[in-house]
Amino acid sequence: MSAPVTPLPQVDHARTVFADGLALDCGATVRPLVVAWRGHGTLNAARSNAVLVCHALTADQYVAERHPVTGRPGWWDTIVGPGKPLDTERYFILCINVLGGCMGSSGPREEMTDGEGRGLGRPWGTDFPSVTIRDMVHAQKRLLDDLGIERLLGVVGGSMGGMQVLQWAATFPDSVFGAAPIATATYHSAQNIAFHEVGRAAIHADPAWRGGRYWEEGRIPAQGLSVARMVAHITYLSEQALTRKFGRRLRSDTNPLGALTFLEDVFEVESYLRHQGSTFVSRFDANSYLTITRAMDYFDLAAEHGGDLAAAFRGTRTRFFVASFSSDWLFPTRESRAIVRTLNAAAANVSFVEFETDKGHDAFLLEEPAFHRALGGFLAGCADRLGV
Repeated sequence: MSAPVTPLPQVDHARTVFADGLALDCGATVRPLVVAWRGHGTLNAARSNAVLVCHALTADQYVAERHPVTGRPGWWDTIVGPGKPLDTERYFILCINVLGGCMGSSGPREEMTDGEGRGLGRPWGTDFPSVTIRDMVHAQKRLLDDLGIERLLGVVGGSMGGMQVLQWAATFPDSVFGAAPIATATYHSAQNIAFHEVGRAAIHADPAWRGGRYWEEGRIPAQGLSVARMVAHITYLSEQALTRKFGRRLRSDTNPLGALTFLEDVFEVESYLRHQGSTFVSRFDANSYLTITRAMDYFDLAAEHGGDLAAAFRGTRTRFFVASFSSDWLFPTRESRAIVRTLNAAAANVSFVEFETDKGHDAFLLEEPAFHRALGGFLAGCADRLGV
């Protein structure tokens, strides 16, 4: 991957622009604020059937339709659509590219602006301000206000999306009837921060990085970004899943007794990880990766409330559905149980299920019928209570 790699293609995303911008937790203001989003289904006359789906680190707003860059199906089209758990015949499903992303929302890849919102003719790059999960939620709230949606029937998301769900419930409790934080936690652990730092270090070490100004030469730090993706992808799987899918199988064209070099993919799992890395660099921006991983690392909901996590939810009327997966070691079940204990301490209405699976953290994105039924049932119950 040492040859130049074509930068991400320009795509005409559906976007809403807020000229007055958004003040961030770091003290900077992004002006204008651009929010890229997709909607599926129909918003009813009462605007009471909206369900916000919050995406994870490397996903985007294309939750249930063919991706404009990769051509692949939507990342959650197994459960979003007519007659599916997130039923687009009953709900208006909304998915928003997070602040700092690279699929149309304000972020490092978009044109840098001055304090008055005037374009400067170059990308933000590493000059894009630091953002938090709370900043992402505030940007989403601006769009919902613009759409006239005062209260969401539900907010749903896994991993970083689950962090956004928890932030929504803590920051705008009156705007959320039902919240489903999935495979997530109220803070990013030291181990997870460490994995992120390995990925960031790989990007910084790429010769094409050029201090984050790789765009000046029409290049991307593809090697570093690919390694970052490979490291992260290992954390999304479980040992059982890797063994089941690959074991120690060699590639069919490999002779283990022949003359090998360290550059060869000898094992099938090596080939798989290299494929994950090489396809990722064609759809994601390195500076966005740095920005968003930092936002996850900063996330600590208790710290926002003086160290008292229960205070974040005390008095809430939001209903919660908390889900975890038995083989998830990135966001293990104990962290979901901690969320449940906190919600119980705050006298919140909460249900919790741990699903048995060997698929690891990625289970929430894969075919897990029991999880799909439970999530669909939770949303249906919320809809019934609201008369939707």
